[in-house]
Amino acid sequence: MKLIDTHIHWYVDDFRDDLPAAIARAQAAGVQQFVLPAVDRSTHVPLMQVAAAFAGVCFPCTGLHPTEVKADWREELAFVEQQLAEHAGAFVAIGETGIDCYRSREFVEAQKAVFEQQLRWSARYDLPVIVHARDAFEVIFETLDRVKRLPLRGVFHAYSGSVEEFERIGRYGDFKIGVGGVVTFKKALLAQVVERLDLCHVMLETDAPWLSPVPFRGKRNESRYMPLIAEKVAELKRCPVEEVAAVTTANAERLFHLPA
Repeated sequence: MKLIDTHIHWYVDDFRDDLPAAIARAQAAGVQQFVLPAVDRSTHVPLMQVAAAFAGVCFPCTGLHPTEVKADWREELAFVEQQLAEHAGAFVAIGETGIDCYRSREFVEAQKAVFEQQLRWSARYDLPVIVHARDAFEVIFETLDRVKRLPLRGVFHAYSGSVEEFERIGRYGDFKIGVGGVVTFKKALLAQVVERLDLCHVMLETDAPWLSPVPFRGKRNESRYMPLIAEKVAELKRCPVEEVAAVTTANAERLFHLPA
């Protein structure tokens, strides 16, 4: 059974002391490949170092996270533009980008401009986009309306919307939902969404080191816990876990153009 972690931050300090061992544990659990979303300029070098050290296993992205859109957002966005212009072939996606109105609305107008620009680059460079949406679906839709004629594809990471909102997302392109440890939480609304959606719309992720699944909630997350997520999805879909693994892995391979 092969799994792909479509959203993990192996390059942050939480894994500084045991990264090779953590990746080995994940692979022993069947998680064979990892997509590394970007955050900002400060994380670019460690991200690319991990991708180089584990080439063919860890796949890098470039982008500007919405919570890092601050007073210097133009300089941050120019850095992403430079990376795409000079090294577009090195990346499997743009992101994570999107809108976050949960932490602060101070720079929400700037977030919208940054998100729109990264969507445009997604179409220009034929790269999928990893979308972060937190307390922001209406703002997300406002931005998507401005680029609705572009050929977009991607994933709404750590999906927190409804089935109806996902159906609306589908009007703008070929988008999946990222399902992680939250699906195992008691009374999680995500579980109801997964239950109703076809597996062709689903990819699995951890967002490690955050959002650990039950029974590890509150502890550092790792990719080795992904089988727990797959098992919960299989329970919700009333199908074998091997089917969940096969379909979600194929979805990730196609979206990110990963080697099978």
